Amino acid sequence: MNHKQLILASGSAYRRDLLQRLGLVFECWAPDVDETAPADEAPRDTAMRLARAKAGAAAMRYPQAWIIGSDQVAEDAGRPIGKPGTVEAARRQLRSMRGREIQFHTALCVATPGGERLHKELVTTEVVFRTLSDQEIDRYLEKESALDCAGSAKSEGLGIALLDRLTGDDPTALIGLPLIVLSAILRAEGFHLP
Repeated sequence: MNHKQLILASGSAYRRDLLQRLGLVFECWAPDVDETAPADEAPRDTAMRLARAKAGAAAMRYPQAWIIGSDQVAEDAGRPIGKPGTVEAARRQLRSMRGREIQFHTALCVATPGGERLHKELVTTEVVFRTLSDQEIDRYLEKESALDCAGSAKSEGLGIALLDRLTGDDPTALIGLPLIVLSAILRAEGFHLP
């Protein structure tokens, strides 16, 4: 069944690179989804809502395809932590997270052709940041471009050196697409992995 159309509903280079690990033929399409979260929405709920919205938008455009939607929201004691966008915002984020445990909620939705089924999963990774000095934060930001990463910590790069430890079921979830869960879903849908 690997000859069927598979769409990654994302413009993220990180998710595209992760999905390529599975050796499947797929296309990327970035849906235009408003990622603004209501003030009272829990970060984990925001991640799931956005993953569903992305999958839903792509399913309307590609009704005969299997669609993968994913989103990640970082959380510090109930407060969402977004992508910094600027070096100064990244510096503020990293200073506020030093020595703290942060949850990274990665939501995954896989829609089947015609909307027959919608698989939904949420994978949370708990990350404890080292007690970073201002100099360590500055050196990191000089060497690593992490302005498009939730929490400014690019764990697949130099950001791993910022961490004391992490706990989770899938190391790829922290990067933005939980491949262990995704592989199980795709196998259940008849894709051959490996």
